[in-house]
Order: sequence, then structure tokens, then C-alpha cells
Amino acid sequence: MSLLAPPRTGGAGPSLAHQLAPFFCLYVTFGTSLGFLASGAPLILRVRGIDLAQVGLLQLINLPVGLTFLWAALIDRVRLPGLPHRLGWIALMQGAAIALLGVLSLGEAWPLPALFVLAVATCFCLATMDIALEALVVETVGPERRPYVTSAKIGGASLGGIVGAGLLIAAYDRIGWEASVLAVAGLNALCLLPMLRYPEARLRLGGAPAARGLDLARLRALSGRVAVLGLYFAAMFALGGVTNLALIDLGVPLGTVGLVTGSLSAGINLVMALVSGLLVRRVGTVPLITVAGLGVGVSGLLMIGACALGSGGLGLAAAILGILCGGGLGVPVFTMIYRWAQGPQPATDYALLFGAAFFAAMPLRVGAPALAGAVGWPLYFALCVPLYGIAVALLRRDIVRTLAADRARV
Repeated sequence: MSLLAPPRTGGAGPSLAHQLAPFFCLYVTFGTSLGFLASGAPLILRVRGIDLAQVGLLQLINLPVGLTFLWAALIDRVRLPGLPHRLGWIALMQGAAIALLGVLSLGEAWPLPALFVLAVATCFCLATMDIALEALVVETVGPERRPYVTSAKIGGASLGGIVGAGLLIAAYDRIGWEASVLAVAGLNALCLLPMLRYPEARLRLGGAPAARGLDLARLRALSGRVAVLGLYFAAMFALGGVTNLALIDLGVPLGTVGLVTGSLSAGINLVMALVSGLLVRRVGTVPLITVAGLGVGVSGLLMIGACALGSGGLGLAAAILGILCGGGLGVPVFTMIYRWAQGPQPATDYALLFGAAFFAAMPLRVGAPALAGAVGWPLYFALCVPLYGIAVALLRRDIVRTLAADRARV
């Protein structure tokens, strides 16, 4: 089938660009919101003297992303009135997130716990919107187009990161809290509009009807992959997620760190997402994961040297290499998650494969800065590199097995 052919839905489907645009827009808002709420604050607080252990606790804002499997079956089972199944949940959750951001914009002087609760509630809405959106991909986008949807997803989230964790943080001293949060809310509202016109019912691919509860047999079948993905996400964050903090401790100015790990990182991820979608189709999933994984490992070795030597320049080079190679992993990994989520409960399956894996990695996400503070950056990265190598090897093994099984069925 041609990549630009419409999906098999019994009617004329949209062009590839028209099908991708609504997904791209919503992922822009996802990246902007979480980038502003969960990524910009740790850098600012670290500069103000907050210790690494306290900075790590801010990762708990992301906790709902890892707990979506607890309520994903509800998203599969319940249809809201007024819109098709998945669009109804997307509209409800996006609208609730916009309302919460509006309230949050008024709270510059509120106690930190109140702001934290509002941020977590906003993340809950966005995470629930995300699993409905991922189920929509599985149910309405054919396998031949999913690498491009994944590119749109990562590209949109990266562009959102440029805005939320880069531009708004850079402009914060000039525009202040209220204008920054309202800008995020306005972008969420604007980017919802294209999705409201998405022809969900017409593009539905068919398949097994949704189950009425959590399928324990399906849960057991996915448990091994959840464990492998959890190890991968934990190792990926351990190696690359605290690089910005390490660079600050190496004496790199905050503005430079923000540029590299915020705006430049998101820009590289945006480009790599677009390139990787083509490479998955032309080179293959396994070769791309192998090369990109080796590149991330090399970046970790360079960070060991940078921290041992106290070299901010080498640290920046290592960070950029890690960002470049890590960007090449997103499309093949999430395309495979879509493949593993094919079933009667795609929202639940995706929530298990990504959300539960993300939750499994949460202790390391929270504790990584404290560990680095306790053992020092050189030893910290020396521990992370072999962990990352094991995680990528296990993930690669499962992907090879899945692709071999798919070929055997053809």
C-alpha cells in the first residue's frame, strides 16, 4: 500500500498531512504545558539554591502520566455524549486542563503546595487526554502511517517544549507568571480546534469490540513488555534527564543550559522526529535503535569525562550528542508501543505499556538528583551507562521478536 493512500475505512480518507495535523497540534499543547510546569521550574529553583533532592521531588508533577493505567479502562468503556468516543474524552480533558490553567494563572502568590496540587491536576487532565489520543491513533490510523503519526507526536511535543520550557521561561522575567500561564492555556484552546473536526467514526479501522473491564490475560501478556519499557524509560532519564543539573554544577551559565537542554534540545528532537519517521520505513526499526542507542551510550561516557575533569565545554558536547541520538529513538520505540497496544482496549493497553512503565521509572526519576548529590556526578554517570546499555539491549530483543513474529504471520 502506498504511504499516501487513505486508510482502509470503507470511504475516502484524508491525505497524510490532513490526518497528521490534529495529532501534531495536540502534542504541541502537551509539550508546552508539561514543559512549562515540570521542566522550567527545576532549573530556576536550582539556581536559587534548592538542593538536588528537593529538585527531584518536582518530578512528581508528572505522576499522573505514570498512573493512567488505573483509569484507562474507563476511557475504553465509557462514551460521553455529543462527540464520538475518543473525541469526547479528548475535548473534556483538554477543556478541564484549560480551566485549571486559568485558575493557576491567578496563583503567583499562593502557597507552593496549592500550586503543586493545581499542576498535578492539570497533568492528570493532559495525561488522560493523551491516552484517549493514543487510542484514537490505534483505531483510526493504519500501520503504514503510524511511524508518521509518531513523528508528528514527538515533533509536536518538541515544538511545545521549545515554547513551554524555552521561550516562556526565557521571557518569564519580562512577562511574569499570569501572562505565561495564560499563554499556555490559550495555546491549549487553539490547538484543540483541528481535532474537533477529525472524522473519527469514518476512519475507524474496525476490529474486536472493546472489552468491558481490565482483561487480566492481556495484562499478563503485556507485563514483560511493561517491565522492559519501564527499565528503558528509567535508564533513559537517569542518563539524560539530569544532564541540565550536571551542567549547572559544572559552572555552565543558566542561559546556556536553558538554550541547550531546553530550546536546542526540543529543536533537535523536532528535526529527528521528522527524519526518524522516514528512517524507520527505509532503514528499519532495529538498525535505527542500535545506532541511536550506541550514540546515547557514548554521550554518557563523555559526561563521565566532563564531570571528572570539571569541563563545562565537554559536558555541553556530551549533552548535545545525547540529545541528537536520543531523538532518533523516540519514533521507533513509540511506533512499537502502538503495535503492542493493538487490541480491544487500546487506551488501556497504551496506558499499561507507557503509563505503567513510566510509573515504574518514577522512583529513579525522583531519586536521581539525590543520588548524584550523594555519590558525585562522575560516579553517578558511571553507574548509569551500563544500566542504559542493558535496558536498550532488552528492548531491542523484544522488538526483534515482535517483528519476527509479524513476518511469520504474513
